[in-house]
Amino acid sequence: MTNPPPPGPAPLPPTTDGGVTAPGIDSALDAGTYNRLIEPGSENRLALERGVWHQISRKYLWVQLIANGAILLIIVVAMLVLALALQQTWAFIPGGILTVIMVWTIAIMPRQVRAIGYQLRDDDLVFRRGILWQRMVAVPYGRMQLVDITHGPLDRGFGIAQLKFVTAAATTGVTIPGLSQQAAEALRDHLIAVAESRRTGL
Repeated sequence: MTNPPPPGPAPLPPTTDGGVTAPGIDSALDAGTYNRLIEPGSENRLALERGVWHQISRKYLWVQLIANGAILLIIVVAMLVLALALQQTWAFIPGGILTVIMVWTIAIMPRQVRAIGYQLRDDDLVFRRGILWQRMVAVPYGRMQLVDITHGPLDRGFGIAQLKFVTAAATTGVTIPGLSQQAAEALRDHLIAVAESRRTGL
């Protein structure tokens, strides 16, 4: 009489959109996030995949506005000091150009933040971002080698973090910014579990 083969890894339950997630992860990923993914108005935009798209925390916009506002303030102060106090009037030219760029960056920041989203599918994670310069990348679960959570001083102050995961080819690495701490930890644990089950099945 032969012994039965050892059971393989238990499959994770499917979601309503055809992806695979752990129980209760959707509520953790969607708490405090935007409710609609912004797309560029052009007809030549990258088409969104079908399914449920998760977005990032609303607090990420404030972090970006504060960081870029601080840079803008430094530029304006440096320009005024050089031009008025030190009589270096040439500083108005580069200072003015940088000021316009920063003001434009801050103005479009809300749309850029709302264009960031990710989707958990059966075999991979799809990440997209960008309005003017669009990017959409799919990373297979079985090829993920590193999942890392990082956060700077402003991130910690607002209770958000960024999650980075890379494969053997570093160029396919993806960083999802502006996740709540709870969402980052839940997504990290989910990706590690699914990646391990995919590698075991290879």
